[in-house]
Amino acid sequence: MAKTTTKSATKPAAKAATKPAAKATTKPAAKASKASAKSATKAAAKPAGKASAKSARKAVAKSAKKPALMLSMLKPSVNNMSVRVFARAAGLVHSETDVWGHTRSPEYMARNPAHLTPMIEDKGLPRGVLWESCAIMQYLANKHGLEKLYPKAPAKRAMIDSAMFYLIGTLYPYVARATYPALNFPQYAGEVGHSDAHPDRKSEAQKAAAAAIAEPLEVFHSFFRNGKPFIGGKNPSIADIRLAATLEFLAVIDYALPQWAKDYMAAIEKKLGKAYAEPAGDVRGYIAYVKSQAEA
Repeated sequence: MAKTTTKSATKPAAKAATKPAAKATTKPAAKASKASAKSATKAAAKPAGKASAKSARKAVAKSAKKPALMLSMLKPSVNNMSVRVFARAAGLVHSETDVWGHTRSPEYMARNPAHLTPMIEDKGLPRGVLWESCAIMQYLANKHGLEKLYPKAPAKRAMIDSAMFYLIGTLYPYVARATYPALNFPQYAGEVGHSDAHPDRKSEAQKAAAAAIAEPLEVFHSFFRNGKPFIGGKNPSIADIRLAATLEFLAVIDYALPQWAKDYMAAIEKKLGKAYAEPAGDVRGYIAYVKSQAEA
């Protein structure tokens, strides 16, 4: 780039200096004109080269800056996996920071007093940050006009929203109660698993939660999908991403998923490719690790 700029800058200077010399009839004038052209070329080339180098440095510095969208996440979490899959599937330029062990640090809690992940930082947000996986996906889909993942038509969007709210309000609590003990995740306050109850009671509660999963899972199959490949229709939506990610945790308790659910998860991974496989790999790797520790 510096070379191109320097070259284009020298042409006008040389031309302007030699034009008057062509009209003159004496040799000294011609010599003067040559000297003038040479000095003009040299003078023009120097600043142009400096300006060009400066522009190049600025371009490098600009490319080294952090993306506008920053994601704080935990790799073993399916809640975090949802947003990681979404950002990749949407093709959004973003950075990811693993905040394992840092969510209660003063710096993190100054931005996010709920100390939750995933959390995004994005210009334009009233407080600069946003947490809750479904809210993050909705916001980014709205901001970037990602209708394929989150349709604008009110009726279609209502079904996507309903599926996500049903998941976080009904299905996910069962999944958490059934899998968190095996994942070595702390149970939510008020849960039997979080209490000082006898291990037998905790085990009973875990088994009851696992047994309760079948009913809401069938609701997703028969009502929200209703014969379609995905909740979103022909293509996975943000509700599909959230559901498929949630079901990943069930592997830690060797939950027997119905065949349709296995096919559904495989279809989403095939459709989204690396966008799904890479974040899922982190969750699956963690599950394999905790299972190996339990067997040791």
